[in-house]
Amino acid sequence: MAKTAIASLAPEASNDRINTGLKADYRSSMARDLSGILAATYRLTIKSHIYHWNVVGPIFKPIHELTEEHYNALFGATDIIAERIRALGHLAPVNLDMAKSFAPTKSDVDQASAHDMVADLIKEHEEAVRNMRKAATTAGDNDDVVTEDMLTARLTFHEKALWMLRAVVAE
Repeated sequence: MAKTAIASLAPEASNDRINTGLKADYRSSMARDLSGILAATYRLTIKSHIYHWNVVGPIFKPIHELTEEHYNALFGATDIIAERIRALGHLAPVNLDMAKSFAPTKSDVDQASAHDMVADLIKEHEEAVRNMRKAATTAGDNDDVVTEDMLTARLTFHEKALWMLRAVVAE
């Protein structure tokens, strides 16, 4: 009996019985897109945190404070994105072994100026925006207003982050 109860709690990778008006092939494709967005969000979380710890120079304080704000918001977003993947009937990514490749190396941080760190974060946020905009368009084209709205909120965060990062290093 205990094995049956535990087995019934095991998540299903895909559930074709879902009947919410979204086609199974769309849900599968969007889950893959959101999994990539989730990985990029983790990458930005980790980079923002490492740069938060290691930034130095005359613009230390604004970058230190801004990156703390960002990594906290980004970490919160990971749960929102993963839960949307689950709501689409798929497993959120369970293999984050690649996370070690997300972080800058010690030598990268040793050699990076505050401006280099901000430029790297800008590049990552811009890539995230491009991928989210594409996925949001796909969601809208498939009447998936929940995913589209979630991605719109995420885009709002990233575009504001870009504005703030650029403002911090403006000459």
